[in-house]
This record gives sequence, structure tokens and C-alpha cells, in this order.
Amino acid sequence: MSAIKSFVIVVWTAFIMTGCKEYVPVETFVEAEDPVALTSEQKAAWAEVSTKLNVAWGSPDVQYARSIVPEGVSNDPFRIIAWKGERSSAQIVLWSSNAIDGIECKVGDFTSSVGVMPASIAEARFVRYTLADEQNYNFKKGGPAVIAPDMLDSLSRFDMPACTTRPVWISLDIPRDVEPGIYDAEVVVSHNGWGKTKLPLEVEVLNRTLKPSSEWTFHLDLWQHPSSVAYAHGVELWSDAHFEAMKPVMKRLRDAGQKVITATLNKDPWNHQCYYAYEPMIKWTKHMDGSWSYDYAVFDRWVQFMLDLGIGKYINCYSMVPWNCELEYFDEKEGKMITVKAEPDTPIFPVIWKPFLKDFKKHLETKGWLKITNIAMDERSPEAMQAAAKVLMDCAPEMGFALADNHRSYEKFTMMRDVCAAMRHQTVTPEDIAMRRAQGYTTTFYVCCSPAYPNTFTTSQPYEAELLGWKNIAHDYDGMLRWAYNSWPHRPEYDSRFRYWGSGDTYQMYPYARPSMRFERMRDGVECFEKVRVLRQKYADQPEILKPLEDHLDKMASLKLTDTTLPWHQMMEEAVRLLEEISRNN
Repeated sequence: MSAIKSFVIVVWTAFIMTGCKEYVPVETFVEAEDPVALTSEQKAAWAEVSTKLNVAWGSPDVQYARSIVPEGVSNDPFRIIAWKGERSSAQIVLWSSNAIDGIECKVGDFTSSVGVMPASIAEARFVRYTLADEQNYNFKKGGPAVIAPDMLDSLSRFDMPACTTRPVWISLDIPRDVEPGIYDAEVVVSHNGWGKTKLPLEVEVLNRTLKPSSEWTFHLDLWQHPSSVAYAHGVELWSDAHFEAMKPVMKRLRDAGQKVITATLNKDPWNHQCYYAYEPMIKWTKHMDGSWSYDYAVFDRWVQFMLDLGIGKYINCYSMVPWNCELEYFDEKEGKMITVKAEPDTPIFPVIWKPFLKDFKKHLETKGWLKITNIAMDERSPEAMQAAAKVLMDCAPEMGFALADNHRSYEKFTMMRDVCAAMRHQTVTPEDIAMRRAQGYTTTFYVCCSPAYPNTFTTSQPYEAELLGWKNIAHDYDGMLRWAYNSWPHRPEYDSRFRYWGSGDTYQMYPYARPSMRFERMRDGVECFEKVRVLRQKYADQPEILKPLEDHLDKMASLKLTDTTLPWHQMMEEAVRLLEEISRNN
């Protein structure tokens, strides 16, 4: 071989090894086509976009459309102000007129003159788009569809089609033992090892510490749907594999401060309003001699599972008055399952419920759970509540009552331990909240299929979820309820719509413990609640320090939250700024 030929081979080999990187396929995902046609102006905007991968900071308050060139983005350092122990969010936006393969996003170490926070405190996740309703409450009318960014995917690399936008969500868990100060890091975005773009990230850690979520007072109640995990994950219901699959899903909920275990007493208490039915946790059997027995094996395992995870201020059991008032049991005489209609204030109602409640009470006493167990109702009429309360008080007065209340029933049934008032219908007075709190009772509010704003639908702007936390603070509620945490439709990561409910109404978390943006921002609101509580305690004797924030909260409380003509986003931002200002005090 000639010397020249050998030289060419060596050079070419070196070029291949050092300069030309082979494309490595990535595990990507397929999303729905955008059902909304672009305008001529939007199409023209893509013609002005460079073919390289464009990278910039967006706002975690905003949803960025997949098919539209993003606006309002910046390459300036993004700044986060946080307490020690806090979880904070940021959002990067990627876009290009060309298809870009093998995109990676990595966060470096956070360095400061006082120390280092390792890169492991940060998590970068690609945001996935799912089909949704254009108007959340109009899906039952066949309203038009859109695609909305929502799910945070755990893929490490992603392929991006041409003329599209892709957000990347950055989550930071600030260590509790870190020194306060300003820390700098770089977020590096690349594709197949090429085109590395660095975005500066600045974190100011204040000399304040947020307690672990297990010690938060915010009463978070997101209804769980354990059966949904089994069906969506393809494992046997109530098997070891099922409970193993639920661990990461429910740990996310625990870390957000969840206080309540959602349990069921009989068949699906919501009459199959979900894609997956709520499977029974307690098996009822009527024997030949007319006596009853109850198998609590599934109920016990579910409750203990959640208690072991660290969730369990209350066990809310649905329901003595299910939506269709149907109960089912195995009849030994008939040799089959029997469905019975047990309407409140009918002769059969106490006949069928009294034996169960007496037995259930004994069982709960044996387990040590009686004092934390509530018989829970969902939007039942005062008449139905009256009948249920009478039977419960006769059989098991030691158990509490819980109610998602859309009739101001809390004014009549003053013994209810856990009341959650519909935000669209009512606001519980400060006097009633204080009275109930003095009795050790919990008072919260809830949003569900309405109002349209603020809410946590798939198409809701992310900041709305945090704004709900500020409503808690301004109106002095103890927390909030949301149905549901994980009541999934079929393939929610592809299509979030389901029957009569607005997109995303039935869940905040996706299968395989992949959170939504709105879940992360809801947690931000919970953390703000906890921070305000801490500061109110610290400066109880120095009200002048808190006065600017308290005045602002009074203003927020005096205005109608559902009035979309008001600048709620700006008012929330001002509340956050005032909170940060007070947090800097020694």
C-alpha cells in the first residue's frame, strides 16, 4: 500500500471517528396531527425561522402552541428565587423550520461562591401535546379540538419534526442543607452531539427552609383511582404487580402534600362516569340465613399501602349515597351477584346499610383507623344527606362525614369533619371556616367541570393551577379538592378528551407517573400557601412586615376569581413578588 493511500485511510478514519457522528435512533413518541389549520401569517412566520435548532427560555406560566412560532421568549439568564426545600419550575422552548433528530437537554451543576448544588437536583422533561377540547365544557356538544402541551415525558432524547415547537420543562428540587446564595448553571441543548446551545440559569436560594411535604398543613385532596392504574398499565387488578405499579404514581401525590386516601365501600360510587370503573374494595355477601359478611382484604391492603407511603390524615370512603344509589352483593341463596337500588329515605336504605356500618366500625376499630375514617359523599342533596346522616349517627357516630358540597349543606350538617365547597356555587364565610377550624374540622373548596377559569384542564394556562393556591391563601381555606388525580381516559397522552368532562378534568397525573404541567404548577400553589403560613407565624408580632402582602391578598379576596376581565395573572405575579420580598427579611 502506498504511503499516500495509507495517509488517506488514516485521515478518513479519524474524520469518521471524530467529526462524523452516527445517528442513534431514539425512543420517541407520535402525537396527533394539529386539527387547527394555520393562518397564512402563521405559515409565513415559519419561512423566517432558521433551519438550526432554536433554543430560548419561555415562561412556566404559558402554554406554547406546537404549530406556531413561539413569541415572548428570551436568551437572557432565567432567574428562579426559591426557599431551601422548595420545588421550582422553568420552561425552555425549542423550534426549527427543519426536522431535528436526537435532541437532548441536560442541566449542569449549580455553582456559587458559597457552594455547589449538583446537577442531580434538576430534571429536564420534554412536554408532549395531546388532543383537547377548544372549550373545556363543550366537548359533550362535539366542540372543536385542539392540541395542547401537558404531559412531561421522561425520554432522554427526542426527534422534532420540521416547523414545530417543543417545550422542555425544568424542575428543580432545592436541597434543605444548601447555603443561601446565588447559584449559576447552564442548560445545554444538543442534537446527536452537535449544535450545542447553552442557556444560563440563575437560582437565588433564600435563607428560608420549606418543611417536607409530610409536615405541610395544606389539605390537598386529589381523588385517587387505583383500578385505573391496573387497567392502563396492563396488570392484574389488586395483584402485587398492581400495587408495585401504583408506587411511583402515588409517591408523586404524596410529595405534593396529599392528605386523603380515596376508598370505596361497594360498587363504583360514580356510576361509571370514568373510562375505567372504580372496582369494589369491599365484597358484600348475604348468607342463607339472611346475615351479612364483608371481605375487607382489598380495602385493608389499599389503605395500608397509602399509609405506608405517608398519606392518611383521612380515609374518605365513597359512598352511602352513590350517584345511582345502587349497591351489589353476592347472594348465597340465589348463587349470584345481586344489584339493589337503595335510595335514601326508603325502607331498604337502613336495612342494607346498618349491618354494614356496624361491622365496618368494628373492623376499623381493630385496624386502628376509626378516628380517621369518613363516610364521604359527592354532591348529594340535603335530603339525601339527612337520610344518610341519620343512619350513620345511629350506627357509627364515631366515624366522620365528608362532603363535596354544592348545596351549602355544611351550614346544616355542622358535624361534617371534611367539607369541600364548590367554587362555582359558593364561598364559605371566614366566620364559618374559623368556627369549623376551632372544632378541628377541615374546610376546602373544589373545582371540577367548571368554572372554565381558573382551572386545571388540559388547555388551562399553567399559572391557573398556582392561582388556585392563592385563592386558598386569600380566602383562608384549609386546602382544595380536585377530581381526579388519575382517572384516565383511553391513551390520555394522545387524547385527553372524555365524554362529558372537559379535557384533563379527570386527571392530573399520566400513566407511569408522568406528571402534567398543571400538576407541577398546582404544587407551586401549595408551596406558596405553606410559605405564607410560615411567615405569618414568624411575624405575628410584626404585622407591618406582612402588611403589603396582606393588603394585596385582601384585594384578591374582594374580587371575583372567575372574572376573566381582571388581570389575575399579574395579580398573582405581584403576590409572588411580595412573598419573595418578605422572605428576604431576617
